[in-house]
Amino acid sequence: MKIVLANDHSAVDLKKEIRAHLEEKGITVLDIGANTTESCDYPAFGERAGRMVVSGEADLGILICGTGVGISLAANKVKGVRACVCSEPYSARLSRQHNDTNILAFGARVVGSELAKMIVDEWLAAEFEGGRHKRRVDMIMDIENR
Repeated sequence: MKIVLANDHSAVDLKKEIRAHLEEKGITVLDIGANTTESCDYPAFGERAGRMVVSGEADLGILICGTGVGISLAANKVKGVRACVCSEPYSARLSRQHNDTNILAFGARVVGSELAKMIVDEWLAAEFEGGRHKRRVDMIMDIENR
């Protein structure tokens, strides 16, 4: 599995911890994020990660900025992305099971590293359930296509 990992200046330290956590699990990490705390623009990272997921260059994406909101908004502008911001594991798991999310986002100023790892683990362990949820995901994608 390949995961694209992107972040802005506010999330450099948390990105490093998440990268190590993923690599310990044998996951290939495509790190396209900022590596310094010098101010940078999160929309560029969110868009690039979204394009990598949609193109198949990465299977999934994980985005981190101050809150997770801004970078996820940018990613969600890419057709085919279903990014969610999660600050706890339950929503992360259900976002995959019910919404077939392909990008997870969270905030370095919102969650600590141990909680972030729990969120990532729940998200990765979950699988899309299909059924009535597929119909709803298809409805969401239809909105995007209009």
